[in-house]
Amino acid sequence: MHPRPRRPAGAALTLVALVATAGCSGESAEPAAAQEGGWSFTDDLGTTVELDATPARVAGLNDVIASLWNYGVEPVAGFGQTSAAGDVAFEGKDLTDLEIVGESYGQIDLERLAAADPDLIVTSVYPTDSSGALDPTQPLYGFESLQQQEQVAQIAPIVAIAYRGSAAEVIERTVELAESLGADGATIDAAREEYDAAAAELTTAGERGITVLPVYATATDGWWMGKAPDDPSLRLYSDLGVDFVDPGGDTYFWEAVSWEQVPEHPSDVILYSLRGGETPEQMRAQPTYTLLPAVQAGQEHPWEYVGMDHTAQAAYMSELAGWLDQARKVT
Repeated sequence: MHPRPRRPAGAALTLVALVATAGCSGESAEPAAAQEGGWSFTDDLGTTVELDATPARVAGLNDVIASLWNYGVEPVAGFGQTSAAGDVAFEGKDLTDLEIVGESYGQIDLERLAAADPDLIVTSVYPTDSSGALDPTQPLYGFESLQQQEQVAQIAPIVAIAYRGSAAEVIERTVELAESLGADGATIDAAREEYDAAAAELTTAGERGITVLPVYATATDGWWMGKAPDDPSLRLYSDLGVDFVDPGGDTYFWEAVSWEQVPEHPSDVILYSLRGGETPEQMRAQPTYTLLPAVQAGQEHPWEYVGMDHTAQAAYMSELAGWLDQARKVT
């Protein structure tokens, strides 16, 4: 749900010999645009990738490829913080033809990625602070180091979408990328209609004034509270009227406190991260957790990582609206 710290893999990467391929076989299905000339896309770091034809085989970070898939651009390989097989972003998708080349942050099987023969690799990039500034000297999201990123770039060119500001803005950038890759306009229009309806539903639910606190927590790391202005999805929901608790502090994205300080941050509803954090049942082992009014009211719900696309956001906004409609005011 959030940009997690980049952790070293421990063991050094094994250099692999990457043999450049001359493109897809004649049997591969390609977007119509691929037959009409070259392809070009400028990503959010200002990098322009130019290819002789529209990429037909796309690989990359699970967060991004799941969104492209919702617009009809089916990926050939993916990597991320978890396996695509266990990622809610891929629910309902047939993963038979998806090569899973990474199942934890920064762990990418380069040989398997190369064997998937991608034409393009997509990922995201997070700002360095609340200003939205990007640092091109740091690895893009999903890569453990610049060395690994450079090795991946030998397999296929990389484009990055910035996950900053409101998800509404990031979604439009994702749409631009999807359209360039041959996504069907009717699919995009239908997804946009669902999104608009869910946004209206969430705005109505937000009028009840139910306070919401998104958290990532573990027994060892303590209690990390998400800051709505810094998370694109939370910022979107806030703009639509959801009342998120301001955890205070001047740090970017998170305010972290010890378990002893947890009762100082009450809310009507708690959203708990599904990406590595503890479940409410596990958090109940901490005596201070049970003192929270949202916990005593049983108003705890999953904080899912939601892709930067209309379909994923619509589904979660509708779910969130339902929780807010059902919640009692307990603070």
